Order: sequence, then structure tokens, then C-alpha cells
Amino acid sequence: MTFGAETTAAEAIAGIDLHGRTAVITGASGGIGLETARAFASAGATVVLGNRRSDKSDKAVAELRASLPGATIELGELDLTSLASVRAFAAWVLSQHDTIDLLINNAGVMATPLERTADGFELQLETNHLSHFLLTRLLMPSLLRSASPRIVNLTSNGHGISDIIWDDPNYRERPYNDWESYGQSKTANVLFTTELQRRFGPQGVQSYAVHPGVVGTDLFRYLRDEAQAQLDRRIAKANIALKTPEQGASTSVWAATAPELKDQGGSYLEDCQISDKFSPYAKDPAAAQRLWAMSEEMVGEPFPA
Repeated sequence: MTFGAETTAAEAIAGIDLHGRTAVITGASGGIGLETARAFASAGATVVLGNRRSDKSDKAVAELRASLPGATIELGELDLTSLASVRAFAAWVLSQHDTIDLLINNAGVMATPLERTADGFELQLETNHLSHFLLTRLLMPSLLRSASPRIVNLTSNGHGISDIIWDDPNYRERPYNDWESYGQSKTANVLFTTELQRRFGPQGVQSYAVHPGVVGTDLFRYLRDEAQAQLDRRIAKANIALKTPEQGASTSVWAATAPELKDQGGSYLEDCQISDKFSPYAKDPAAAQRLWAMSEEMVGEPFPA
């Protein structure tokens, strides 16, 4: 079967056995994250979800368990606007699991109004990048115990909107632009993947940056009328088909499980294919190292040398 834009998560996981493997997924109360969790659980994985506490999250977990009798689904509280919450979630995961095989840094926000987190960072930068950077750091020892660990970072072709704003990434001096900030955070996801692969690929940890496509999820919930209209125009101009969550999750699932990707760590993926449709600045090795150092300083948690 040839995979592409219409491939579903169920098709991407077909024939894959994940019994005995543990997957951690952020932002799995709906949309792409939920369908990624469903695919992994259907293949036998123990699936650990990191969600904000909400009725929506509880209902999603109940629905997963009902639809997949016998599946092992665990739910932990994770608020990506708080580094303290990231630390608490990671400590809980490590208390339950000595080894983690798959880490899917899935959760994200898009084009939000200007907001500061409890840690003082711009909302999109912390939610989409810094908190996942810290979570990966804290879970790395358990990933290194896996025989074949993989990390999947959800990015977007929206990274093409902006490089990292090196002199003011948190918009303390410059005027805030919601789409520019989103683009910066998505560029960070790709650069993070690039440096993860350089540092930990030789130790067996394969990392991938995934553009899921334009998917009908609540990622759009922050868009004002003007921003929504702007996005609609971009989608129409590019003739982009809107994906279902099941289709949107397929590339994450493929990245995490496909045998053919074993030696392709560091790749940028979309539509269940390796893609070259990324902005050059998002794969610049020097920029990746610069972002890594900046992120370590911001979260106050350096990776081991």
C-alpha cells in the first residue's frame, strides 16, 4: 500500500506490533493526539496520555477504553503552560515506567493572543516548544533504556512564517504578531528535532519532525475572525484539502513505528513521506545548537553532556 495524504492512522499502524512498548503522548484529549493514542493502543502499546485536567480528557480516555477492551491507557495531568506541571508529570511517568519507547510531543496552540505563562514566557513559545523541550530532557534517561526509542515532534508548514526571533523570542520589546509567534514556535520544533538527532541519534534515539497537514481540530479555537479569514485564504490559495483527525494522525504514527524510517532520524515528514518542503533556516545546524542552548537556559535544565 502506498501511503499519502489520505492515509489514516489505522492504515499506518496496520501490521505493527507494539506489545511490551510504552508510548507517551501530550495533548491527547482529542484530535490528532487522541487518534495517535488509539492507533498505538490498538497495536498493543501501553499508552500514557499527558492532558490538561478536563471533562473532555476524561471522556476521551473513557471512550478509548470502551472501544479497545483490554488496552492499557494511563492518564496524567499535564499543563504545558507551566514548567512545574511538566516536571510533576515527568516525575509521575518515571515513577510508573522505567523504560519509554515512544515520545510524541503532540500538543500545541496556534495564533493565540499575547499571553504570558506562569513562567513569564510567551504562550506559544512555551506551549509548543519549551515545555516539550523540558519534558524530553526529563524523560530522556528512560528513552535511552529502550531498544529502539523514537521521538516525534509535531511541527507545521507554518514554520515558514518565521525563523526564531533571536533578539526577542518572547516579545518583550517588539510588537506581538500572533502568526509570527506561531511560525517561530514551529521552527523551534524542527530545529529541536535536528539537534536531538545530532546529539542522541548515535545513542539510538531517532527523532522526527512531523507536519500533520491542515486538520479539522480545536487547534483553531483561538483564531479571531480576521485570523480565521486569513487562514482560509491561505488554504484556498494553496488548494489544500482539510484532513480528518484520523488522517492527520497518520504521519505521527508512521514516524513512530515505520521500519523503513529506522535510519532516517532527523527527517521532516508529511503525508507519511520524507519531505524536503521545509525552510532552510529550520534545518540549520548552527541555529539548532543555538536554540538548544537558549532553551536550556530558559527552562533551567541542561541535558547531560
